Amino acid sequence: MSEANKQLALEFLDAMSAGDPERFAACLTDDAITKTRGFGKVCGERDKATMVATVAAFREMVPTGFRPEILSLFAEGDKVLLEFEGNGVLRNGTPYPNHYAFIFTFREGKICQLNEYFCTVQADNVILPLLAAESGEMAHGTGEKPD
Repeated sequence: MSEANKQLALEFLDAMSAGDPERFAACLTDDAITKTRGFGKVCGERDKATMVATVAAFREMVPTGFRPEILSLFAEGDKVLLEFEGNGVLRNGTPYPNHYAFIFTFREGKICQLNEYFCTVQADNVILPLLAAESGEMAHGTGEKPD
């Protein structure tokens, strides 16, 4: 089971990096949650629907994908630890390097919980403004920034 869980964790990361919400959602249980740990504005708990919507927004925000470089991958029981560096470039040309540790919990062959650890200060300063702009664009239905 540990090898299958490791493979699904890598599939999850690939789908997240590619901004592929369908493939991403297929990795998750219906009641899946993610907990972004730390003290930044991006921290907190999110349900599956929010997770999937965020990944869909990543496709526009990070057209290069996160370009993850896997540093460590461990599995024991129902847990997988995935450590990686991301080296994406945002749609505005800004490089977005970050370091990540994801701890996945599995149930019946799917991810039911993800604990995320990364530099939340950088995410607050770089990703949140783009997410806010993306939300405004979606709300206005134009694909352009609102006035």
